Order: sequence, then C-alpha cells, then structure tokens
Amino acid sequence: MGRMHISRIGLTVLKGARHTELPSVRLDRTGPVGDRVFCLVDPQQGRVLRTVAHPRLVLVEASWDGTVLRTTTPEGGEVAAEPRPTGEEVVFDYWGREARLAIQDSPHARQLGEYLGTPVLLGRITAPGMVVYGGSVSLASTGEVAGLGESDSARFRATFTIDSEELPDHGTELAVGEAVVRVRSTLPRCRVIDIDTRTARMDTRHLATLADRPHKAGELPFGRDADVVVPGTVRAGDPVRLRSQND
Repeated sequence: MGRMHISRIGLTVLKGARHTELPSVRLDRTGPVGDRVFCLVDPQQGRVLRTVAHPRLVLVEASWDGTVLRTTTPEGGEVAAEPRPTGEEVVFDYWGREARLAIQDSPHARQLGEYLGTPVLLGRITAPGMVVYGGSVSLASTGEVAGLGESDSARFRATFTIDSEELPDHGTELAVGEAVVRVRSTLPRCRVIDIDTRTARMDTRHLATLADRPHKAGELPFGRDADVVVPGTVRAGDPVRLRSQND
C-alpha cells in the first residue's frame, strides 16, 4: 500500500450538520470524542431526523465546548446556549434500531426547526454510537474519492481520510497517530454523499455510480468502518501504518 498518512480529520457534534474539519481528534474506546453528541428528532415520525430528507442541515455549523452548544445557520442566525435535560428520555428509531435520547430544553430546537421548516426536538445521545450507522470510526481514501471524480472529501463525512489509493481489508489493525483502530468492514452508503456541502443540493450521482459496481444486495459500499483498539490523539498529517502482532 505504500506510505499512508491522515489527510483530513472530521466530525460533527450535531448529527447531519456540517462535517467540520479538525486539526486533531481524541479517540477513546467508544470513538471520536465529541462526535454526534446531539441529534435532531422528528417528534411526529418518532425517529432521528434524516439528513437525506432535510439536506439543508449540512449547511448548519455546530460546535460544543462541553457546556455550550453553538449552532449557526447560513442566514447568519446563531444560538449559543447550554442544553439542559428536561428529564424526559425517549427511545426513537434510527434505521431500524433503537436510539435512547435525553430530550434537551434549549433554543436550538426552535432555531433549527424554523430553518428546516419542520418541528424538531434536540436530543442528547445517552451512550456513544447510538446514531452511528456502522463502526465508531469511518475511513475513506483519497484514491476512492478521486475514483468517483470528486475533490471534496468532506462530502463522505469520514472520521479520517487517508492519503492512499485503497484501504486495508477487514480485521487489519492500523496505527493512526497515538491510536490503533481495527477495520471492521466496508461501509454502506446512502444519498448523503450526493449532497453538495456548499449548497445542500443533490448535485451528483455518486450513489448511482456505486450501484453500478459489484456489491452485495442492499449495500452500496464506500470506505470502511473501524473500532478503536488503543485510544489516543490523532493529528492531521500523522502517518498511518499497518500494525503487526509484534507491535
């Protein structure tokens, strides 16, 4: 595979919001610290709000310092406040599995509901990984991105974009910065990868391109997911290497 390194690190504190590029991230046993801590809930449908149904969500910038959640919409509206639990915990559907959320009392729900044109609740995840489709860490390669004729790797919302033509197979352990992750499997994708991160328009047919490639029934894979084996800090530019049993 040759020499590999981390070319991009990204996450979002609010599921579906802009995937923010970071200079570094801390991995603990549950995944990237600060990733998808909050999500929006559709109270009428009884499920976590789906980005493919509300693509303008990708234009919302969200940050959280552990106390204050700050959300900014493209029109310039900004809310900075501390979400406080209402005491209500609910179980909502997330792609066919249960997600247990603590409903929050905060002005963010009103702001984002008005922006998206639909009533929403703000929920905080009660345990990491509940609104993560696959493994806690997602991986993409620059070779895969270029193979789709794409230059914007943020569209694929990977924790780590690795400067490499391809990604290693299931079971491979990778040393990334101070951490070690174990590759689980290929990562099934949805139409989110067709959303332009600057305009929120469905402007490509990446998903259709993946559908034309050999794949398992019901899955259109792009990238890999992984679990954390050894926690640690990972920085942009850090080398990525295959980890042997002797390491």
